[in-house]
Amino acid sequence: MTAHEAEDTARRPLLGVVVCAAGVAGGVGDLLAEARGRGWEVGVIATPQGLGFLDRAAVEAATGRPVRSAWRLPGEERPPRDPDALAVAPATFNTLNKWAAGIADTLALGILCEAYGKGVPTAVLPAVGPPLAAHPAYARSLATLREMGVLIGGGDGFRWAEALELLEPARARLTGGAA
Repeated sequence: MTAHEAEDTARRPLLGVVVCAAGVAGGVGDLLAEARGRGWEVGVIATPQGLGFLDRAAVEAATGRPVRSAWRLPGEERPPRDPDALAVAPATFNTLNKWAAGIADTLALGILCEAYGKGVPTAVLPAVGPPLAAHPAYARSLATLREMGVLIGGGDGFRWAEALELLEPARARLTGGAA
């Protein structure tokens, strides 16, 4: 990376993309490419089960960052910076319900639970089938997340770009309106 590229990367807001174990997760490269095209730097945090749905090498090549999935061990370096915004895509029934309940038993859930307290703009694209979506816990969890200020998409099928559309006002604030 040249000095100019490093400086440009440091100025761009960082979007943390949380990827869960859903069938569409293999397409996350589409979101990463679109996000970079819209002025975001990107990093991926996968749930432990979500790792199996990703081409880890391709994601790391696309982002220039390691995919994170586990807590740091004592003595390991912290990531150089925290995300400026988060996109949870795809989000599973399990992750949505645990997140809304404040359960932080994985790195991904810990980051999501902390994001609320830090005021980090967060968008979510649920990938939940009709039988699970019918469960009463799911509706309660979505209501809780909305009350927390989480931007929830997915009303018209699963579109990766919807997460970026939901976060556009935050990106504009972070960059002073720059594209």
